[in-house]
Amino acid sequence: MYLRKPNSKTLKTPQSISQSPIFPSIKPKRPSYKYIQTQNYVDVYMKWKKDPYYDSIEHIHKSLELKPIISLKNIITQNPNGCIPISDVSKKGLQFDVKIKVTRFFRQYPSIFEEFIGPKYNLPWFRLTQEAIEIDREEQRVFKECKGDLIERLKKFILMSKEKVVPFKIIQGMLWYIGLPEDFLQNPDKNLDGSFKVVELEDGLKGLSVDSGERVLSILQRNAMSKGVYCGKPMEAIEFPLFPSKGLRLRMKIQDWLKKFQKLPYVSPYEDHSLDPDSDISEKRVVGFLHELLSLFVEHSAERKKLLCLKKYYGLPQKVHRAFERHPHMFYLSFRNKTCTAILKEAYRDESAIERHPLVMVRKKYIKLMNESEVILKKRRRRVNNSFVESQKLDSNYKASNSY
Repeated sequence: MYLRKPNSKTLKTPQSISQSPIFPSIKPKRPSYKYIQTQNYVDVYMKWKKDPYYDSIEHIHKSLELKPIISLKNIITQNPNGCIPISDVSKKGLQFDVKIKVTRFFRQYPSIFEEFIGPKYNLPWFRLTQEAIEIDREEQRVFKECKGDLIERLKKFILMSKEKVVPFKIIQGMLWYIGLPEDFLQNPDKNLDGSFKVVELEDGLKGLSVDSGERVLSILQRNAMSKGVYCGKPMEAIEFPLFPSKGLRLRMKIQDWLKKFQKLPYVSPYEDHSLDPDSDISEKRVVGFLHELLSLFVEHSAERKKLLCLKKYYGLPQKVHRAFERHPHMFYLSFRNKTCTAILKEAYRDESAIERHPLVMVRKKYIKLMNESEVILKKRRRRVNNSFVESQKLDSNYKASNSY
């Protein structure tokens, strides 16, 4: 399909698939699927449209702020005394992704961390408030109940890779999104079942591999089967669920392209990666991969830049990030907090399609405490300002009385 409208704001001059900046020409080893290409690649660029609904999902946009709080909270709970001196963590700010002094960071959240003077050297010590202790207990209970589900998410994350093996450093960066504790990989023999194996990779890296003889279905496949529109045959088409944002209108020619794109065969991200990258089906598989990936994450969102490290091990094109921009009916890109967050729309528009994870409710409770900290600090500043004003009044009255 060719679109020739060089003055259009939403479309650029179309290119052949071999010239595509998103899906570069790479010769596959042994393509597992044969597909007759009937359309040329259309270089579609959608104009970004702000959507207040997704920009207002608090637990997504405060997730980056919550992550280091949980890390420091875990350090405290792991101590037998339930408290730590600031010297234990004062030089580990980078490790916890804390960009200010750790002492100051603790003091920003008085509803979570309680400060007191310790027995030695008059150093500040910190422990959890009673409210934070109760949420931590709930978090441990949820993790215990959902451990099997979270490990299954990790397993699927690895099974989507090219060789069914992913380095530890890549997995470590995804644990927060999957819902697993950050120290989960420190004891793989204890935490993982027999389907996982620790393997040696190139450059001295270690990784996790997964053995799975059974066919794994993506959430799109399962939902399509439940609706009776998919039988599970190879090269069978599945249409992606679309959720247009209010006010986002596509030109007629882009709508025609999208309809034809929806009719293309669906290849599961768990199946063979040996696809011809110069075929129309290549883009649909990449979009299906991103849909499944965000479905596995407990918040169904992630910083877009954090996903770029997956390209090598998951056989993704160099400019995979543009797939988010080309499909605004499936993904929303939020630019809050000076970063770009990719959000799967389906998870927040169709509750029957993707179930909310219990861990999200726990994180919401922590965020509520974070918000309470802001109120406490405002009250403290107000008291300080009032006391300063009062002292100024007393000084002026004193000076006035002495002048007589």
